[in-house]
Amino acid sequence: MPNHRTNNRTNERSHPISHRSSQPSVAVIGAGITGMTTAFRLQQQGYDVTVIERHRYAAMETSFANGGQLSASNAEVWNSVGTMMKGLKWLFKADAPLLLNLKPSWHKYSWLAEFIAAVPHYRQNTIKTVELALAARDSLLEMGRDAGVDCNFEHRGIMHFYKSKAEFDDASKVTGLLREGGLERIALSPDEAKAKEPSLNTKDVYGAFYTDSDFTGDIHKYTNGLAAAFRLRGGTLLTDTTVTDLAPDDEGVTIDYQTADQPPHRQHYDAIVVCAGVGSRSLAQKLGDRVNVYPVKGYSITVNLTDEASQAAAPWVSLLDDRAKIVTSRLGVDRYRVAGTAEFNGYNRNIRMDRIKPLIAWCEEHHLGMSTRDCVPWAGLRPMMPTMLPKVGPGRAPRVFYNTGHGHLGWTLSAATADMVTAHITAALPTDTSATTSPMTTEPVTIDTHKTMPTMAAE
Repeated sequence: MPNHRTNNRTNERSHPISHRSSQPSVAVIGAGITGMTTAFRLQQQGYDVTVIERHRYAAMETSFANGGQLSASNAEVWNSVGTMMKGLKWLFKADAPLLLNLKPSWHKYSWLAEFIAAVPHYRQNTIKTVELALAARDSLLEMGRDAGVDCNFEHRGIMHFYKSKAEFDDASKVTGLLREGGLERIALSPDEAKAKEPSLNTKDVYGAFYTDSDFTGDIHKYTNGLAAAFRLRGGTLLTDTTVTDLAPDDEGVTIDYQTADQPPHRQHYDAIVVCAGVGSRSLAQKLGDRVNVYPVKGYSITVNLTDEASQAAAPWVSLLDDRAKIVTSRLGVDRYRVAGTAEFNGYNRNIRMDRIKPLIAWCEEHHLGMSTRDCVPWAGLRPMMPTMLPKVGPGRAPRVFYNTGHGHLGWTLSAATADMVTAHITAALPTDTSATTSPMTTEPVTIDTHKTMPTMAAE
């Protein structure tokens, strides 16, 4: 079987040099959080892994500056009548948490039709998402320890807060679904919420729910830490590299690609895993599959806490404001991440200040004494499936696999879905060492929104 090693210790964009290897070769398309967790897990299982990334560095798309939450407590899917009613109410408000560009687009409106069709599966898909999120926790931490990653993990829980009795009562119903999936969270009064996080202005807070087992971290640092360890252990990371064509066959996939400043290259791999975020839809078409990922834009600001007063005024407990749909994470002593909004506007990556200003205003309202003078804005496209569940498992061709479409929960779910797709590959294409080189014990499971997924409890 061909090997695809490169002189990756000196130049991560080096052209691969093919020679013989005793282990199956796997190409992973995409070096975001799902791509790198998948590649790292496959490498642990003994595969000869090549990651192909179109950006110059890993984690430059949705894994760059997301909200930072690893939040099983935010696993409720959006396919509900209540969410759609809120969406209609917000339709013509420029600063609304959800924004829909009404310009006609077959991709957008076909996706929305499938989103509505998934409403009857709201309960079971929410429970499935909770199970995935819980299964991911230990796996993510184990990979991080193995790679020696430092990414500002904060194990201080996540607190959802609500500003009316109706919102709190709705959240109580969601708490029941979360419990069915195996997650417990506790109700807090406004005074208890204030005691849990003294920096939060609770003047308008009716009540809260707190999940002690949720935590936060810097997704960009984690993903790049995995990438560095992956390369040091002999993995190939081709950056600045664009996939131009894919041709599956019974023995694998032939990939045409071009790395910046180098001639086009063609290479055959024994298997492929598509982890390309919003680019997965077009790649799947080349492989004969339909993966209806739609780009849902989210925004964030990173508040640099440059003075002691701001550092003291910024919360350490991660927050979620249910009404504003805003999440927060403390990333070390001197950074505070605030993220939110969902914008259905195609592949537009522009950072709109009318979407950033509400995030800044929210900080100023809820964290009195924290300066927002030094803020870094960001926008990224979340790869979202209409069912709100990721596409994980095999494609039509025998050596094609997918791990994509995680939406706003990529950081939360990625380690579990990496384990799942790795289990599929080890079942179809075992290595000499795949049974002994990793603590990964997940059985092959394909996520299907219309079937019950086996419970995946964290080890």
